[in-house]
Amino acid sequence: MAKELQVVVDCRDPGAQAAFWAEVLGYALEDAGTGDVEGDWASIVAPDGPRVLFQRVPELKYGKNRVHLDVRAGGPRGTPKAVRVPLVDAEVARLVALGATHMRTTDERDDYFGVLRDPEGNEFCVC
Repeated sequence: MAKELQVVVDCRDPGAQAAFWAEVLGYALEDAGTGDVEGDWASIVAPDGPRVLFQRVPELKYGKNRVHLDVRAGGPRGTPKAVRVPLVDAEVARLVALGATHMRTTDERDDYFGVLRDPEGNEFCVC
């Protein structure tokens, strides 16, 4: 039997991180009755995706993430690279305007993706 997945992100400002990622993913902030956006945690939800919980931690982030999120903006698997490139570039620009930092774009033979950091420095890709 399949299990439900929840992604948990340690951070310094759960409310700000939840607001940023809600915009990135098109998720909704969880109801105030169950989420504490002013306190130690905040969460975002979507009917067809995992719940993402942001929890306050005292320590800063050091080093590279061992796990990261891929935001798939370039269409489903098999979408031709010529179609994916402008979709990925447009999404990278949108996310930079929201507060992400664009680290680099990888353009290889059949692959094209952007590597970004969220406002607290967590790496993620737009592909």
